[in-house]
Amino acid sequence: MTVEAQVIEEPQVSEHGALLSVQNLHVWFELRRFGFGRAGYVRAVDGVSFDLYHGEAVAVVGESGCGKSSLMKTILGINIPTKGDIVFNGMKMSDFSRANLRWYRSQVGYVQQDPYGALPPFMTIQGILEEPLIINGIRSRSERLDRIYKVLEEVKMTPVDEFLPKFPHMISGGQQQRVVIARAMINNPTLLVADEPVSMLDASVRVEILKLLRGLQEKHKLGVIYITHDLSTVRYFSEYIFVMYAGEIIEKARVDDLLSNPSHPYTLALLAATSDPDPKNVDELQEVPPGEPPSLVKPPAGCRFHPRCGHMIDGLCNVERPPEFKRGPGHRVSCWLFRDAG
Repeated sequence: MTVEAQVIEEPQVSEHGALLSVQNLHVWFELRRFGFGRAGYVRAVDGVSFDLYHGEAVAVVGESGCGKSSLMKTILGINIPTKGDIVFNGMKMSDFSRANLRWYRSQVGYVQQDPYGALPPFMTIQGILEEPLIINGIRSRSERLDRIYKVLEEVKMTPVDEFLPKFPHMISGGQQQRVVIARAMINNPTLLVADEPVSMLDASVRVEILKLLRGLQEKHKLGVIYITHDLSTVRYFSEYIFVMYAGEIIEKARVDDLLSNPSHPYTLALLAATSDPDPKNVDELQEVPPGEPPSLVKPPAGCRFHPRCGHMIDGLCNVERPPEFKRGPGHRVSCWLFRDAG
């Protein structure tokens, strides 16, 4: 397979402020009835805003279908925003030329959930890691090999010479995920998006992979977005937690603050349902409130959690969408229960 090499245009970037700023982002997918006529929209992401700074890791958590993956794919430049902006180093993605967008994607590393499915089975480890370098204009074979050796050493795939000629099926699941991480790091990105990077791995290697990612983040001062539904891992990896429900971020706080002082009823339910290895807590495990997340085609009026919430205020929660209320430094919650706080 021949890969075309192109020199990437690098726009001027800001050295100050947020690395990534998501501003009132909406991502709606149009539905059509039998292929003809509009049948509505799936409001996968509906008014999400946050800032991510250099060297900072945030975890986006929530149930399946809450909009985590749609948010991630929009940040990666796969989905096109319906409304709102994504600003990278002071530059709006909507203003990027095709060359700028290619450069942006070289600055964003992507760690997929399923390592075996993410790696082409017909390519060797060397070919997998060399391809993005060729695409991004690295014409010197010696420079490409130098980068490959360095990144494989960083992800603890040594001796490197033994792994380069192997195909993905010839290595373990943990090693496959290390290759996925190496590919994400091969272009020296400044932002890393990790989509449930340990959910497909054996428990014995999950901590190793999380420690590896944390080490890379600290060494290279990466901004990291960690997508997960498992709150039990975020305390070891992130500075902030953003809790998503039905396309919205309903609570955001520093990890220690949110885990010790959760505010939104949905966050409380998620924490109560989180598995804990301590056998003393086996009888205390609770379930998320009964019912299903709302339809994103016709979400309920007001707070989208109110049909499942035991603290619902009639005439308010089911009528008006709550704004963000301040609970403390860096702690915000979208819940009418805290309308008098701060």
